[in-house]
Amino acid sequence: MTQTPPAEIDIADMTWPPPPYRSPVPPVTGTDGVRRFDGITYATTPGYRPRLLDVQVPAGEGPFPAIVWIHGGGWLDGDRRYPPPTVPADLLHGSVLSAGIALVSIDYRHSLEAPFPAQLHDVKAAIRYVRTFADALGIDPDRIGVWGESAGGHLAALAGVVGPGSPQGAALEGTQGVGSGDTAVRAVVDWYGVSDLVALAGHPMPAMPGAEFPDPYEALLGAGVDERPDLARAASPVTYAPGSNPPPFLLVHGTRDGLVPYSQSEVLAEALISAGGEVTLQPVEGADHIFLGSPDIPAIVEESVAFLARHLGAGA
Repeated sequence: MTQTPPAEIDIADMTWPPPPYRSPVPPVTGTDGVRRFDGITYATTPGYRPRLLDVQVPAGEGPFPAIVWIHGGGWLDGDRRYPPPTVPADLLHGSVLSAGIALVSIDYRHSLEAPFPAQLHDVKAAIRYVRTFADALGIDPDRIGVWGESAGGHLAALAGVVGPGSPQGAALEGTQGVGSGDTAVRAVVDWYGVSDLVALAGHPMPAMPGAEFPDPYEALLGAGVDERPDLARAASPVTYAPGSNPPPFLLVHGTRDGLVPYSQSEVLAEALISAGGEVTLQPVEGADHIFLGSPDIPAIVEESVAFLARHLGAGA
């Protein structure tokens, strides 16, 4: 007797060879009404760990706008499940969901697994995945934004300015996961991300006590900035700002950031404004990287979520 496959198995996932991604399975709904899809494989490459994403969808009737959250860690470290230690996960996740926005948290290949542009390829693959399976996830495919911190802020900025029509755009779209499709976003929040790798070449790295930490820029590029200035420019959001028709950007940066100088956000803001973009540059006075020293992290999160809610039409 022929049996019907269980509802959580998609026939597309039963082909051989399997597709380089997995269809969403039914979510787990919590007592708060939030629907959670955990550990979805959005892209695979032989020899690498699968790239995973989690989706949290607010209670109520959708479809909802969505934010793709991109973690930091110098492109060498980090995990989709954990914001920086200064920002509690409950605060970040709860603020997004309370605003009526779905939260998509993604992992991506670290730089010692694969150098740039693998990280951007993965971000683009995640956006394509969310659009492809928007109905199953309860997400509006036309209202997607990106939000990242540190290395994730750099990748979020790149996702905002790199498109098929930009210089090297086709090469930077990648073919991971869902191999093609629209990766445009409606809004970008960039917390203290790098914008110009060439300008950072001479900036001394602060000491990392108790840790053997590779140079993050050399690891990202596979060589020093002075050895690969072409690739450093290709990995810099400022390269693509002219003529990019950028979405609205919110840049939030500590004025005493010793790892990624505040000037990196100033330069990106100038480039985006010159391109006709809507840009808000928000300094966090006296704060170091990851907003260390700031007395009011909840206010920073609140302002970032409000910016996204406004530009993604949350509640509409």
